[in-house]
Amino acid sequence: MSTRLRKLRDKLPEKGLDALLVSQAENRRYLSGFTGSAGYLLVSQNRAVLATDFRYVEQSRLQAPDFEIMKIEGEVGRWFPQLVAPLSGARLGFESRDLSFAGQKQFAEAAATLKQPVNLTPTEGLVESLRTVKEPEEIACLSQAAALADAAITEVVPRIQPGMSERMVAWMLEAFMREQGSQPLPFDIIVAAGPNGALPHYQPADTAILANQPVVIDLGARISGYASDMTRTICLGEGDRQFQRIYDIVLGAQLTAMATIAPGMTGEQADALARNVIVEAGYGDNFGHSLGHGTGLATHEDPRVGPNSRDILQNDMVFTVEPGIYIPGWGGVRIEDMVVLKEGKIKSLSKARK
Repeated sequence: MSTRLRKLRDKLPEKGLDALLVSQAENRRYLSGFTGSAGYLLVSQNRAVLATDFRYVEQSRLQAPDFEIMKIEGEVGRWFPQLVAPLSGARLGFESRDLSFAGQKQFAEAAATLKQPVNLTPTEGLVESLRTVKEPEEIACLSQAAALADAAITEVVPRIQPGMSERMVAWMLEAFMREQGSQPLPFDIIVAAGPNGALPHYQPADTAILANQPVVIDLGARISGYASDMTRTICLGEGDRQFQRIYDIVLGAQLTAMATIAPGMTGEQADALARNVIVEAGYGDNFGHSLGHGTGLATHEDPRVGPNSRDILQNDMVFTVEPGIYIPGWGGVRIEDMVVLKEGKIKSLSKARK
């Protein structure tokens, strides 16, 4: 964790900050190793403090050895002045995407009680930018999570029979991954049969899966906090000509992107590699979401791989490649792999047959 702290400290002067208050859960875990659900980090050039309540004091001492532990009680006004008093007059950044307006107001009022109040300054993406390039240990966790999702598809899909409900199949997949060691899943599994597949974020219901119709299955596992994300579209039977055509277009778009994405591209440029294939096939209006997103401690994180994304792709970034075509009244096809950029090329962490 000390390397991560050093990288953050190097960024503080660039942003005109003396310290950063970290409240966002994944950022807190990334910097400290602390997995509790409540607490704040205060990181300056010479201090690293984890402030948390009675429930997590002993846990934080075990998980965050690089941090001074401060036990907090009650409202912000009771403990925040003590936490920041040594910073007297400093510029203290806070995570504006995470802290609510009411929360900002509480911290500002507490800071104002000091003789030399800290200057609370909103920031965005300071720690998130560090999280985009993964360390070898992180890639290993993501690979294990991807392998577990692969295993679930390999084990469960052959057992799906016409007449089973979407909800039943989702439970079979979840039960397998939990039994094989996944932590609580990073998101609700999607099983979308027939016309329901036209809804990219559909929630499974009691709809029966029928033969010869597409079924979109989107799932992920979590290992040591790191989340995988993968989608396969299956068909119980041969499917119709439209299914074969749509599937081939989506697969072609995905394989094109995976063969040609390279470091230095923007997220928008990477997205265009797949999107152009779908547009040229006449289905551009049926691909309404981005090509992909980063994965890590959060299921969706930077880099963004989609239209208007200026994020620059780099080696050791992990993200998804998931083109799709969605046709109301018929259904959809999405194929998603989680990949890592390694030595200038895409390496797929997802291995399940597609």
